[in-house]
Amino acid sequence: MKVVGFGDNVVDRYINKNIMFPGGNAVNFAVYAKKSNVNSAYLGLFGDDAEGKYIKYVLNDLGVDISHCSEINGATTEHCDVNIINGDRVFISDDLRETKVRPIVLSNSEIEYLKEFDLIHSGCYAGVEKEIAKLKDLSSIISFDFSVEDEFRSSEYLKQICPYIDFALFSCEHLSINEIKKFQQKVHNIGVKYVLSTMGVNGQLLYDGENFYEGLVEKITPLDTMGAGDSFFTSFLMSLLNDGWKKNVKLTEDQISNAFKVAAKFSAKVCMINGAFDYGTKII
Repeated sequence: MKVVGFGDNVVDRYINKNIMFPGGNAVNFAVYAKKSNVNSAYLGLFGDDAEGKYIKYVLNDLGVDISHCSEINGATTEHCDVNIINGDRVFISDDLRETKVRPIVLSNSEIEYLKEFDLIHSGCYAGVEKEIAKLKDLSSIISFDFSVEDEFRSSEYLKQICPYIDFALFSCEHLSINEIKKFQQKVHNIGVKYVLSTMGVNGQLLYDGENFYEGLVEKITPLDTMGAGDSFFTSFLMSLLNDGWKKNVKLTEDQISNAFKVAAKFSAKVCMINGAFDYGTKII
């Protein structure tokens, strides 16, 4: 079994601690899959700056396959500047550098490479919206993280992505249960088979077009919540794959229930380490 994170690599810079950590939704996915004992790869573009080289070093050290990535002239895709206050991440600034490496555009050879994977994951911060439709004929399961911002929930944006993916994740801590259910039904009707919404300390809710399934949370006092959502979603998907889930095969209630349990434990452990998956170093 093989999975790949397709899209963004960033450095999460903890300004109040003068420490940076490798991250990004697609990178986090690849790392968490590897930590779930699943062969994983990352596909994206690295800047040729010191930060980009550090992310490459870390992924190589963790055993994540980056053999089909390229290093090009420019700065690391993104700086995500935060402060960690009482274990919670607080975003403080946007990265306005004009020299940032642009999102990857899939060539025919890269699409052939992606055919090797059981699951391909990407997300709204990767800037690869125009590439997602290129994956529609692959036998791979396609998952996508829409995060929390309203701009990624507009009908126009959803119609650009949803017909081409199998599993969607939304962060919905700010919504009521009824609002979440209504939204999940909307997303499903646009074309996504499975819609998972995380609700912070209130757990999760999965919709499969027929039924709603409630998840759970392992309540802890977190050291650092960076990566909490990415780790939960990755572990959830890896559990489903390990239980035999394939594209166009309906999930069973037992598979879903087990995935909720596995993911809750995995995510809780991630919240007890610094950064998305550690490897902190001084801000360059």
